[in-house]
Amino acid sequence: METNRIGSAIFFGVTAIFMIGFIVSLIFSLILKFSSLEEQSVQLFIIILSFISVFIGGFMSGGKSGSKGWLIGGATGLVYSLLMLMLQFLGYNQLFSMNQLLFHAGFLTTAILGGVMGVNLSGYRQT
Repeated sequence: METNRIGSAIFFGVTAIFMIGFIVSLIFSLILKFSSLEEQSVQLFIIILSFISVFIGGFMSGGKSGSKGWLIGGATGLVYSLLMLMLQFLGYNQLFSMNQLLFHAGFLTTAILGGVMGVNLSGYRQT
């Protein structure tokens, strides 16, 4: 029973990350299409929003699990990074660069912090 709750919490968090990422991508693509902004001018905002979405995903998975926030958040960040690696490798036949590895290490750390805060701020208490 607990394994099912952990798995659903991780799935919930990763799904939240992808949904937020999709919405942010849609908004920024429309902004770039219909304004004079260039991609370089919004790159910092995109990176910040990426970290925020991973934090929210870790927070939601930690809150949904109700315990072991660092483990659930870390697993959420790891699943997200592995899915991105698979997408890049299978789609573009490339592995992560050193810069991308550092970003994904930051994503993992952010998801862990989100998971810890999600457990501690959730109203769910395990008996």
